[in-house]
Amino acid sequence: MQIGITDRLVDRVIDVLQRLLGLSRGAKISLLLSLDATLCVISVWIAFSLRLGVWDLWSKPIAIVTLASLAVWLPIFVFRGVYRSVLRFIGSRTMVGIATSCIFMSLALSLLLTVNHVTGVPRTIAVLQPMVFAALLMISRLFAKYVLFDLLNRQGFEGTPARVMIYGAGSAGRQLGLALRHEPGMFLCGYIDDDERLAGHHLDNIRVFHSGDAAKLVERRDIDMVLLAMPSLSRPEREEKVRMFADISCRVLTLPAVGELVDGRVSVSDLREIEIADLLGRDPVPPNDVLLHRTITGRTVLITGAGGSIGSELCRQIAKLRASAIILVEMTEYALYLIESELKQAQLSGEIEAGTEIHSELANIADDSTTRRLFDRWRPDTVFHAAAYKHVPIVEENVIAGIRNNVFGTLQCAQEAKRVGVQHFILVSTDKAVRPTNIMGASKRICELILQAFAAEGSATRFAMVRFGNVLGSSGSVVPRFQQQIRDGGPVTLTHRDITRYFMTIPEAAQLVIQAGAMAEGGEVFVLDMGDPVRIYDMARTMIHLSGLSVRDESNPQGDIEIQEIGLRKGEKLFEELLIGNSPEKTNHARIMRATEQRLSWEDLSLKLDQMETAIATGKRDQALMILCELVPEYTGQRPTPALIA
Repeated sequence: MQIGITDRLVDRVIDVLQRLLGLSRGAKISLLLSLDATLCVISVWIAFSLRLGVWDLWSKPIAIVTLASLAVWLPIFVFRGVYRSVLRFIGSRTMVGIATSCIFMSLALSLLLTVNHVTGVPRTIAVLQPMVFAALLMISRLFAKYVLFDLLNRQGFEGTPARVMIYGAGSAGRQLGLALRHEPGMFLCGYIDDDERLAGHHLDNIRVFHSGDAAKLVERRDIDMVLLAMPSLSRPEREEKVRMFADISCRVLTLPAVGELVDGRVSVSDLREIEIADLLGRDPVPPNDVLLHRTITGRTVLITGAGGSIGSELCRQIAKLRASAIILVEMTEYALYLIESELKQAQLSGEIEAGTEIHSELANIADDSTTRRLFDRWRPDTVFHAAAYKHVPIVEENVIAGIRNNVFGTLQCAQEAKRVGVQHFILVSTDKAVRPTNIMGASKRICELILQAFAAEGSATRFAMVRFGNVLGSSGSVVPRFQQQIRDGGPVTLTHRDITRYFMTIPEAAQLVIQAGAMAEGGEVFVLDMGDPVRIYDMARTMIHLSGLSVRDESNPQGDIEIQEIGLRKGEKLFEELLIGNSPEKTNHARIMRATEQRLSWEDLSLKLDQMETAIATGKRDQALMILCELVPEYTGQRPTPALIA
């Protein structure tokens, strides 16, 4: 019976508190002013009792000091902005504001009581009363914040709060710790920091631990989540921190870089999931502004494959480099619509200059009449050729379509660029063109041969190729697929546990493509420094663990997500290479190398291309394959059937 009455009383109190929180801003200010006025009167009583040693609630001196205190309190506090503070986010600055306002109040009272001497009022009251008043105000604010927000939030949360540790006991970590007080679903268990001097100390009654054995500490204390609150870290340093928790089932969130935090303030909403880019272990090299602008600024730039992963990022960066006109060429209507809408919205918001013309062309560049029309109409100064069929298994099954689009799309564009006098033509190539094991890679190697042959003939157009590996987040790439499989509860599927790939972020790749193209003299194959290759199996394990889940395998049959090997796909190899030869030359850019590789004369190449075009036009798949093998002798993929060729 007694328990039932207590529960009803608690529910009633909570209901009243929730009603208070639901009041309008004006009603809350009125209530706060009434409370502060009451505390002002109480502070006068306490000040007199402390000074005189007698508890007296009413006398003429008390009445005069009370009226004087009320008269100076409100104007000073309003002028100082004390009532503009939001109770939910009260901190040390609010307390300093109250203390400073009470100092001004003490000065005003001293002046009033000195000019108008009142019998029975000690001069020290002008100091005591503001001091007591400041103490009462601070206590009331902290108590109200605890009851109305911290306690009430915990009461309203259903479920078990996540046990959290913050990595970083600096300014960002402390701000994040304060913000967690308003998150009922998170319980802060401690801080982790690299500074040994902080170990064993407490921040707001929360202990700081040294990072020496952070992973064991997190596992021993059954921590669900680690919040990386070190926004000034470089990417290699961030990767080092995150790797500490790669083998335990603990979700890791991180704050963005300092420049991305608004006003330097930290809140829980700033936290984001760890991205694979955080694990690449390197920072992008600052771009060379001269190279970035050389082929872009003030020029008409045409981008094929403008709706693709690399093509769309090229469009974004080229638009910001103040091209006079950007021609978006794309064969997929929806992809073209998306990039055009994005650029025009950026133009409206001022991110792109209003004078930059943006034109969309829905076109298949493998069609010679269409390509001729495009180049005649726009007469571009610079062309970035990013259009290609790139999904290895699909191109393996569709040999004719893959060769026609990749090889003859490139041939048509290069011929028209040469005819109309394009200054720079940059082909976006791939590491799969090196000793290819699939049709896609072999077709891109033929594209390189075409441009090398054109350049060798002494064309006024500077033809160049930029070769690099996988980009994170591109359509069909492994990272978004793993993320979706983890969200779906698994299994995570990969083709082989020993497969490795090079990875680079899309913005960095696009930026390097632009800079490499600006260095072209004609016929170069530029190779981007992709860093170290990443083992896909390790990437899958890390992504599972950093999502707060565990890998289900023989050693842990009760785990959350299973990793399944499904076997190598057609044309897929365990590792990729970036160079055919072994002697890359350095350039003026730390991340761009120049490859010296074998080429064919245009006379020899054009003869084979004519034969290949005839085979494709007549649907002779194996004959087209045979010519591909002749043009790319290092190709080791599917071979033509001799009987069918004959």
